[in-house]
Amino acid sequence: MPVYIRHIETLAPENAYSQELFREKMMSWLSDERERRLVRSICRNSGIETRHSVLGDFQPGAAPGGLFDLDAAGMPATPGTMERNDRFQKEARRLSVEVARRAIEGCAGVSPADITHVITTTCTGFSNPGPDYYIVRENGLRASTERYALGFMGCYAAIPALRLAWQCCQANPAAVVLVVSIELCSLHLRFGNGMDSLLGNAIFADGTAAAVVSARPPAAGAVCRIEGFASDLIPRGEKDMAWRIGNEGFVMRLSTYVPDLIAGSVRGMVEPLLAGAGVKSAEIGRWAVHPGGKAILDKVEQELRLKPEQIRASRKVLRDYGNMSSATSLFVLKEILDTPARMPGGESVCAMAFGPGLTVEMALLRLT
Repeated sequence: MPVYIRHIETLAPENAYSQELFREKMMSWLSDERERRLVRSICRNSGIETRHSVLGDFQPGAAPGGLFDLDAAGMPATPGTMERNDRFQKEARRLSVEVARRAIEGCAGVSPADITHVITTTCTGFSNPGPDYYIVRENGLRASTERYALGFMGCYAAIPALRLAWQCCQANPAAVVLVVSIELCSLHLRFGNGMDSLLGNAIFADGTAAAVVSARPPAAGAVCRIEGFASDLIPRGEKDMAWRIGNEGFVMRLSTYVPDLIAGSVRGMVEPLLAGAGVKSAEIGRWAVHPGGKAILDKVEQELRLKPEQIRASRKVLRDYGNMSSATSLFVLKEILDTPARMPGGESVCAMAFGPGLTVEMALLRLT
């Protein structure tokens, strides 16, 4: 039975920072000249121009009372995990309710009463009642709406969420599933903790996105038909990408070897997914690759021998928003949905995302 991604909405917080501005901020907080050079190089080669945050702390002339207020020496505060998570609870509720409302309103023929399931993903905060509860309560969804929260999976979580939505629709053809990703990575900025912090501070950002998934035939407009999923692991990268809870926010391990690890495995992982659907790599019109960083996109493009236009949506999202963890994949898919299919009868799209483990999640879609 065909199941469709009927509509996607994205929402970035109101505080926008140029990469250049944030680079200068970070360099002013470092006394070690080697780290200053690293920040300069990382930001210059990041492929990012703008990122968004729920925090206004780093805006020129920011009012006191922020999470990272500067002390007398001009250094940002080091808030504890509770302070960061309290901010997550407040901002995640606001943003997730809004992006869910926009997604439902933007999906032709769907009303709040039609939503049967809500699936949320986040790895940047915890609260209960969580965003899923407020999405239902504040958007007029039925109290009986089924809710599922996929927590702490990381950057790849949107694809398992779409797979769960697809399975719900396969089990119940009347199901209309709302998938919402909420990631507020800027709440976990860390200073003076070596290369991992320098990399994380330079690429991660905040964003929310929502998708409506249903087996109902689309009324109008471009949609993605879901054709299959696949999961894989790169076990030798287990220690190169990891995410744990610390006393001063969440702590990421992000090795510079990750792009090479992905490059060495990506072809062998994606080919079984395509073969199972009877599709050849050359038949994929566009690739929705999670832009975990410019080097990852470069390596995937090189290894799969892609043309620049085939991966353009991923590079555009990286440039305009940075890496928003699990929400980023939905930003990329929206960019593709907003660009009409260039092939008569539709166009195949392969989505892939990477996260702790190293875990790789993939989806085969068809743009119609």
